[in-house]
Amino acid sequence: MDDVAVTDIDTPARALTTVGELRASGHVERDVRDEIRNNLLTALRAGDDPWDGIVGFDDTVIPQLERALIAGHDVVMLGERGQGKTRLLRTLAGLLDEWTPVIDGSELDEHPYNPILPASIRRAAELGDALPVAWRHRSERYSEKLATPDTSVADLVGDIDPMKVAQGRSLGDPETIAFGLIPRAHRGIIAINELPDLAERIQVSMLNVMEERDIQVRGYSLRLPLDVLVTASANPEDYTNRGRIITPLKDRFGAEIRTHYPLDLQDEVDVIEQEADLVASVPSYLIEVLARFTRYAREHPSIDQRSGVSARFSIAGAETVAAAALHRSVVAGEEFPVARPVDLHAVIEVLRGKVEFESGEEGRELEILDYLLRKSVADTVRAHLGGVDMAPLVAALEAGEEVLTGDRVPAGDVLTALGDTGAVAEVIDEISRRLDSTDAAERASAAELALEGLYLARRIGKDTDEYGRTAYLVEQVDEDDTA
Repeated sequence: MDDVAVTDIDTPARALTTVGELRASGHVERDVRDEIRNNLLTALRAGDDPWDGIVGFDDTVIPQLERALIAGHDVVMLGERGQGKTRLLRTLAGLLDEWTPVIDGSELDEHPYNPILPASIRRAAELGDALPVAWRHRSERYSEKLATPDTSVADLVGDIDPMKVAQGRSLGDPETIAFGLIPRAHRGIIAINELPDLAERIQVSMLNVMEERDIQVRGYSLRLPLDVLVTASANPEDYTNRGRIITPLKDRFGAEIRTHYPLDLQDEVDVIEQEADLVASVPSYLIEVLARFTRYAREHPSIDQRSGVSARFSIAGAETVAAAALHRSVVAGEEFPVARPVDLHAVIEVLRGKVEFESGEEGRELEILDYLLRKSVADTVRAHLGGVDMAPLVAALEAGEEVLTGDRVPAGDVLTALGDTGAVAEVIDEISRRLDSTDAAERASAAELALEGLYLARRIGKDTDEYGRTAYLVEQVDEDDTA
């Protein structure tokens, strides 16, 4: 939630400013696990979906996560890159109470009923019911750390603060500690991304935090009853490639949940439409082509499936297609930019670096991706235009010279070259109806998809020159072109 939304929220409870007023209101303290459990169960009873924006996990990952949270378990999410692990962990903050009271000025946001730091305990004893209370929004109670090899114990747990020692405190004084991210997540959620990247000695420092809920710094132990839900994400291959989660730490996570890529094509499409930031109109069938392209890449033997093919692969593809359409509209003077199948070819170079190829495939990367893209287009044409009589389009090419398209050819020129009248117009009308295309730019895109389908079915030919222009024409198709 953004800062404006947080500022605008108001609840009667936030008018309470002292612990005495808080007690008089009947407020009851809950630990973070009870808070999450109760809010989750309340949402489920009401039929609300607490997992906003999470696609494709309804029957697999979500039930496992809900059971883990109801059990009060710390959770580690395992899955290949781009499966939504971090996004899913971030939604957990929505299960916290919207506002919660803390001791005003407390370093660890302690509950006013339960101070745990020596300084807070002294203040509570001295001020009694006058102990000041502040309120924290749930968005401030979620912390995230990307694990890197240079992460230190001080970053996660804490270390001695030399400035406090210089002020006259002894090294054994708990108030000399500068707390790390995990203690500072007290009464909230801490998420550690790419956990295996932490050095093993750093993982050891988390053992006491997760089991005994205390911290140890520089040889002495400070017993703090920390109230924190520890979550983490990891790629399964990291166990052998970059590191591993040490067995004692893995054992302390109550739940290990495996994520996956979208199981259904529609889920893949939904992810692209939800996540892609498009600068031009991209018809749904082109989004579908990219979804199929991604799924084929996840199955192809020449692509390393251990590293996975991220959802960012298809998202970046959709954004590139939209950018190509906007570029053409500016150069060609089109009023409304609409992506066309010719724009799909712009994604090959962009996406090559987003997948890992098996050894021995050097030099064939573009060839493999181009093949998978053509296969995706052919499948999409069959799915949406199967049964349409394309003979008038073939006849139009036989009667004329060619239909020219490309990254600088406006939509009107494509329709004009086809001759959008008579039998051709009827075919384009049927294609446009099936593809939900209405204006001229969308009709040109739909017609171009049909032409590409005819080419892939080897009913017409296609020539592409060095300037990126593509001509559809009637000729004998070379067997090598569609292998």
